[in-house]
Amino acid sequence: MGHGMTKNPQKKNHPPDGSEQKTASKITRRDLLKAAGAAGAAALIPTSLKGASSVASPTLDGAMRGTAAVPPGAPLMNLTARETEILAAMVDRLIPSDELGIGALEADALGYIDRTLSELGPDSVESYRTGLAALDRYSEYTRGARFIELSERDQDSALIDVQTGGASGAGVGFVGSSGSFFNMVKSHTWQGTFGDPHYGGNREFAGWDLIDYPGVRMRVTEEDQEQLEAEELEPERRSAYELAMFRTGRPR
Repeated sequence: MGHGMTKNPQKKNHPPDGSEQKTASKITRRDLLKAAGAAGAAALIPTSLKGASSVASPTLDGAMRGTAAVPPGAPLMNLTARETEILAAMVDRLIPSDELGIGALEADALGYIDRTLSELGPDSVESYRTGLAALDRYSEYTRGARFIELSERDQDSALIDVQTGGASGAGVGFVGSSGSFFNMVKSHTWQGTFGDPHYGGNREFAGWDLIDYPGVRMRVTEEDQEQLEAEELEPERRSAYELAMFRTGRPR
């Protein structure tokens, strides 16, 4: 997170028609994403960088682009095409795109999840497969259609059941509490949308743009802080691993 930066800039443009209620609802959603996204951004930045003091950093241009984003409808390496489409629909409801900006799919959270599953191994892959199949069966059992065929409203209500554990005893295949599966996917979706692009998500820094994250900085000047408070600070769009001191041998 930007060291010494205590505020994420938030644009507060009121609509010309004076619809304060509409504006308030937009700000509320953006604030929720900021609160969650800030944690995701911090979670995937090197520990030593988080605690760094005022040290000048080299100027490195260019965005971390990593590998190509998962094409729409393409199966992930660790999941079947059917499992991928269920996961894509779930991720899309967790952080959907709207008039405020992109969602988790556009930020390539799916690519991040696939890469994470490759590193975590067979047990985590099986947890995803079991949970996704259970979600699909639960949707058919309680709402008469597969999860991807439900309306957005019914998808959201089904996910609320899963999140709260209400789907646990339905006999559809959830191992333990359905909430555990929901929290696993939610955590990975947040990380893939708001974390450092080095790890495979947050493509083109779209997640950081969504929450107005000021970017990774080794040094924060008083002028930087003043510009941040005035909502005039230009964001740093680079991975922490573009800094020489944090480069690793991890493949991209």
